[in-house]
Amino acid sequence: MTLLHASNAPAVSPADSLTIIRPDDWHVHLRDGAMMRGVLQHTASQFGRAIIMPNLKPPVTTTAQALAYREQIIAALPAGASFEPLMVLYLTNDTTADEISRARDSGVVHAVKLYPAGATTNSAAGVSDLGKCMPVLEAMQTQGMPLLVHGEVTDPGVDLFDREAVFIERVLQPLRRALPQLKIVFEHITTREAAQYVAEADGPIAATITAHHLLYNRNELFKGGMRPHYYCLPVLKRETHRLALVAAATSGNPRFFLGTDSAPHARALKENACGCAGCYTALHAMALYALAFERADALDRLEGFASRHGPAFYGLPVNTASITLVRRPWTIPAQLMIDDTSVVPLDAGMTLDWTLA
Repeated sequence: MTLLHASNAPAVSPADSLTIIRPDDWHVHLRDGAMMRGVLQHTASQFGRAIIMPNLKPPVTTTAQALAYREQIIAALPAGASFEPLMVLYLTNDTTADEISRARDSGVVHAVKLYPAGATTNSAAGVSDLGKCMPVLEAMQTQGMPLLVHGEVTDPGVDLFDREAVFIERVLQPLRRALPQLKIVFEHITTREAAQYVAEADGPIAATITAHHLLYNRNELFKGGMRPHYYCLPVLKRETHRLALVAAATSGNPRFFLGTDSAPHARALKENACGCAGCYTALHAMALYALAFERADALDRLEGFASRHGPAFYGLPVNTASITLVRRPWTIPAQLMIDDTSVVPLDAGMTLDWTLA
């Protein structure tokens, strides 16, 4: 990574400008329709590629659906944008090994997503019994197709803040004993237990970490009242867990890499009696990550986390282009209007120290 002056910004000292290999987002929600067309530019302006979540209504469960969704994304890209959507299938109890073969042969489907049924937004069609999926998971292990996991149990007897740790014990460890060479990405980890497990486990496993889980603990949900735009799943955790995530992200360990989990929702669906889970961060994702790494005195390790570790795990080349962040105060908009729908970005109204040049 190199610290440079930004060519299209006012003169700044080297410490106030950061140029890195163009990063990738290994976990993002684009939605579809007007919402997708409205938010896509934010992801495409910063990232060379992104793993696109398949939890639409209806979900993307077949290779044919993934190909059609990919064409919609490409058609909606701003003119001149250089961005590649990496497609994902939504795992269900009825997914077949033949579908995995079709997905691998397509060249555009790069993973399969496990949503435990009822765990998060649009997860009703998710897996209710992982045992029914073993033939599919065996086929994925054989073909080197990564399994992306939303790592929470949905047992109502388990406390919300313990769901991730219990998932490791009840689901992840038995699965990896049964299929030790299955490539797994433990997505948007939120706990010290998850960070430790990924760092120490044998075999092909990695984890994505969001900017909001690096920057905030669960107190952020309750400052001055309920703050729905900080509500996500998995939910923000205690400060001890946030510190463990920062240590993991800034460690240089190639098992940890960037995944925003940026999830746009209409303001009216966030600010109501049963608000949707998800933080919209695609607008200012890299500025948020730069802030988190700077606070940890680890800006020199941002490029590895954002630009190198993910491609290495997925077996893809590192991007050849670069981006530059400059230290310039920038106020996050109070809202974004997508057609006639208001979307509130994370930290709306606050001023960030970094912005994309």
